[in-house]
Amino acid sequence: MADRLDNPIDKRRWFFRRSSGGGDGFGRFAEATARFMGSPRFVLYMTIFVIAWIGANLMLAGISEEAAWDPYPFILLNLAFSTQASYSAPLIMLAQNRQDARDRVVAEQDRLRAERNLADTEYLAREIAGLRLALQDVATRDFVRSELRDMLEDLRAEIAADAANASSSEADAEAEADGAFRPLEDGHTGQ
Repeated sequence: MADRLDNPIDKRRWFFRRSSGGGDGFGRFAEATARFMGSPRFVLYMTIFVIAWIGANLMLAGISEEAAWDPYPFILLNLAFSTQASYSAPLIMLAQNRQDARDRVVAEQDRLRAERNLADTEYLAREIAGLRLALQDVATRDFVRSELRDMLEDLRAEIAADAANASSSEADAEAEADGAFRPLEDGHTGQ
């Protein structure tokens, strides 16, 4: 049955149909195989296998030349290694190609993200420049503070001057008052 209405129904038999799953199973198998073949565990298993193979064949050859299934030049072992290499090389290449495709996608996403970040940064820089131009006509905090500080100093100077004038006026008034009502030596006021 068709998955979508715009696709025609496939009339082939079920054993000729391709699976609709992305065909990614073999790729995952290739990556798992490449990952295993690149591990220290694989090297250890292969070393144990080769030592057991050679040891068993040498022991059996010592008993009887007919008993050893792969005598000294170990041609069967060499054939097994060649077969394993001929199958593992394409699997490793397939895994590398899949990793390259993933890396390309990640690099493209990083490039797009960097472009968006650059565009956002340029937009913010233009906005900040526009705000700075607009604020040239507006009083800034530092400007208002300096103006208030200057006004406060002027007020303090005026208050000090008024206080000095007031104290000198009081002194003059006291002097006049003291001089006008000071008794004379004969006991009379000077009026």
